[in-house]
Amino acid sequence: MIYEAEAIRHSPNTKKYEVNIENSIRMVFAVRFFFILLEVNAISKDTPRINEEIRARELRVVGPENEQIGIMSGREALALAEEQHLDLVEIAPNAKPPVARIMNYGKYRYEQQKREKEAKKKQKIVTLKEVKLRPHIEDHDFYVKMKNASKFLAEGNKVKVSILFRCRELSHPELGMAVLTRFAEELKETASIEKAAKLEGRNMTMILVSK
Repeated sequence: MIYEAEAIRHSPNTKKYEVNIENSIRMVFAVRFFFILLEVNAISKDTPRINEEIRARELRVVGPENEQIGIMSGREALALAEEQHLDLVEIAPNAKPPVARIMNYGKYRYEQQKREKEAKKKQKIVTLKEVKLRPHIEDHDFYVKMKNASKFLAEGNKVKVSILFRCRELSHPELGMAVLTRFAEELKETASIEKAAKLEGRNMTMILVSK
């Protein structure tokens, strides 16, 4: 029986089975570490706990280059960070065990705030500009107004095109509609109608946006 057990243990099939188990275990740890790295690269928007603020007794520690260092006590992790003159930052507090990364937290926060400021600068503030026309507007004035509208649209703004009717002009709203239709037609290459022409009280308005 002893010889049979030894034979089974040293058989090629048994060794192959042991190798497969070992590979499976490695795969499980690799997948788990991958998801940990995802959390590492997405530090919470809320201010994370750093250094002595971290209360967990045991931590999974990730190095400055996202390399896995391993599981150790909070004291050991903090000592390791201090040896490198860096900070220990808790980046995944809900993981088991929590994940902490060794980094220069001050530099990280500075660069993060700098990126946020740059992003705000690049954000376009869309405002509603207005161009006022008359039902019996002359061609020269019409094209001046159209040029102004084109400038506003090129800047990324919306343009409200208004026609004010006076007294008896209200009895002929089709004149204002014709002017607005012509205006939109002239700008059709660069603008589209967001709000169609509509008569509201003594004003007929239309809103254009850049394409």
